[in-house]
Amino acid sequence: MKQRNPRLRILMHVVTALYGLACLWLFYKQSVAVLSDLGASPYQSDLPLHISMIIEDGWYYSFTAFAYKLLHILFGKTTIGIALFLGVMAYGTIYATEALVCHLGRMQEKSWYSLLLSLSLNLVMPVYIRSVGAYRYVSYQAPNVWHNSTYVCMKLFALLTFLTYLKLEEKYREGITLKEWCIFAGLNIICTGIKPSFLLAFSPVMGIFLLVDLFRKVKFTRILAFGSALLPSGLVILWQNMVLFGDDTGNGIAFDPWYTFSLHASVPKLAVLCSALFCGVVIVFTLKDVVKEKQYLFIICMAALGFLEALCLTEQGNRAVDGNFLWGYSFCLFVLFTVCAVKWLKMPRKGAGLAAKLGLAVIYCWHLYCGLYFFISLVGGASYWMQ
Repeated sequence: MKQRNPRLRILMHVVTALYGLACLWLFYKQSVAVLSDLGASPYQSDLPLHISMIIEDGWYYSFTAFAYKLLHILFGKTTIGIALFLGVMAYGTIYATEALVCHLGRMQEKSWYSLLLSLSLNLVMPVYIRSVGAYRYVSYQAPNVWHNSTYVCMKLFALLTFLTYLKLEEKYREGITLKEWCIFAGLNIICTGIKPSFLLAFSPVMGIFLLVDLFRKVKFTRILAFGSALLPSGLVILWQNMVLFGDDTGNGIAFDPWYTFSLHASVPKLAVLCSALFCGVVIVFTLKDVVKEKQYLFIICMAALGFLEALCLTEQGNRAVDGNFLWGYSFCLFVLFTVCAVKWLKMPRKGAGLAAKLGLAVIYCWHLYCGLYFFISLVGGASYWMQ
């Protein structure tokens, strides 16, 4: 697709910058918010707890901890640097999303509408129906999260990692260079060090697809070279496992289907449907493409695995109700929304195809409205527990 209107592209850059500034304001207000034990409080988020665990307790559970510690010192022991860092992460995520949109849509040139779509994808939220789940975020599974700083950072690097994988997957049969291997391995290390959720959903699916390639007579040395880029991030997982689930922590992992999904939803199964309504309908209309397009199939498989992990696994101990296995599914859901949005825009504009496309536009706008309402409320001081 060719860029048809450079002025509109510039306008979208401005709108994206405004989103970044809104995120900067939000993260700063979150960083200095005073949390209450009596219920929801203004600008309530996980950020004050994350900062406190690092600055006061010295508990380094994520690569972000080292960045926060350094920024806290550089900015005069204030949280301004941390808020600025997170704002840059959120702003950069829009352009990383656009790169993924253009790759999936085989767009030769970025345009105002590729940036508009990318911005909207970073704002969509579950379809909110009060009788299904009273809380706009907590009762559902959301592709976009603004209250958890490690997810904000992981999301950007997970997008870069996944995009790198998609590009290398198309050429690894002829061989990848040492530089490409190091970039892919490095991105996996950084992403996993921030939060292991992406790797837990991504790596098994990549392994299965590589195994299929082995049966299709792809050279084992090529498969080994590509797959080995994940091994260094496995060492990071071991470090995180010791910090989070060591013998002295009292924490563990349990198999308990529907436990997390049922904590705050009145009708958990419908909450799952509302969280991915647009994606589910698009997949139904494009089933024939699933088996034909490898990248589409990969994303659906990754989303399915992320869903099963979030559905069935929970932590034991003092984090049992935190739903930390939801983070991987949240990112998978975000990528699923992205590929489904690309498929939606490519649907026919005639007859039944046009009717389906218009119907999907209504559903997408419903997701977007719920997301805009939620985000604007957060920027205005609402807690992520808002109804």
